[in-house]
Amino acid sequence: MPPGSLRSRFAEHARAQAEGGTNIEATCELRSTTRLGLPPLQFGSLRLPSRYLLAPLAGYTNLPFRRVVRALGGLGLATTDLVNARALLVANRKTLELIATDPEDRPVAVQIYGANPIEMRDAAQWLENYGVSSVDINMGCPVHKVTRGGGGSAMMCDRAATVRLVQTVVEAVRIPVTVKMRLGWDEETLSAPDFARDFEQAGVAAVTIHGRTRNQGFAGNVNQAGIRAVVEAVERIPVIGNGDVRTVQDAERMLRDTGCAGLAIGRGALLNPWIFAQLTRWENKGDPGPSGGYDERLDLMDRHFRFLVEQRGEHFACLTFRKMSTWYCRVLRAGWEIQQGMIRLGSFAEFARMVDKLRERGPVRGWEEWLLHESPIKVPAGPISYW
Repeated sequence: MPPGSLRSRFAEHARAQAEGGTNIEATCELRSTTRLGLPPLQFGSLRLPSRYLLAPLAGYTNLPFRRVVRALGGLGLATTDLVNARALLVANRKTLELIATDPEDRPVAVQIYGANPIEMRDAAQWLENYGVSSVDINMGCPVHKVTRGGGGSAMMCDRAATVRLVQTVVEAVRIPVTVKMRLGWDEETLSAPDFARDFEQAGVAAVTIHGRTRNQGFAGNVNQAGIRAVVEAVERIPVIGNGDVRTVQDAERMLRDTGCAGLAIGRGALLNPWIFAQLTRWENKGDPGPSGGYDERLDLMDRHFRFLVEQRGEHFACLTFRKMSTWYCRVLRAGWEIQQGMIRLGSFAEFARMVDKLRERGPVRGWEEWLLHESPIKVPAGPISYW
């Protein structure tokens, strides 16, 4: 790697830590070069406003959520829920709702999955005509309903066929094509570096790597060395790190230890939608500043629900918000009564009454300290074959 590059600076900082704890001079050097301005993140010709991206989360990263997060600032690119390529081509109603966007929702990527090269190619062309900023191919989803058809992380089991599929998609569109994948199917087949090299040759604009295998699901810790191996496997394209970035400290650690060019944040953004703004301030000024307080989180929840009503109407907004409300209730420590009301939400009036109750009650004692040190993030549990 060239001396003085972003990757080499992070690598030098990591070595300094390994040799004797946190090296203050190395830390200051990292932050001073960050404040001077790092190379901008680009996906091909698409220059992104920041290197901090909203990762796709099924059921959560819909247009209303993307709108409230964008309004907080610092977001480089947002990706929709993953959608089935075939369902998109037949104009499935639910699929079209998942990729709903508007002119202010830019830059935006749509993530598609499937194992049929022709369907994936046609879906990418459809999305280009639809006006999205880029297309992301999902090779990371471990859920059985996705992998059983050969999509998601099952694509890591046949390298030759997968590379041909990806190249078919790349050659079919003018917008950037990216790939999100895991380190491999299991610990015995950590194939991501080889895939990354092949994808770069095929013309992929960037690779996002979740630092776990398919067999791990969301168990255990992210393998930072595995992500670093992918970074070192490519020559030009940016590698985006993903997995367990919940705080500014987590982000700094992943950038430093892996040398990745950016971060894709999913559940961390549900826990703290201000994280993108904080990371951008940290990069530019060295100080992330505060995340949202209790009243600000109530205001955000209110805006989010109103955007859902605006997009889908009151009835469907209530149905959609029931899932998202579990995150808000967990973070706000809303209590059993409010939480039960939210998961049975039936009208805007009911929602407004519960928000008023929470506002009148205020945060529970020790809420800020609890939020700082606890992580109310839930991930799928149970045998991975049932996901």
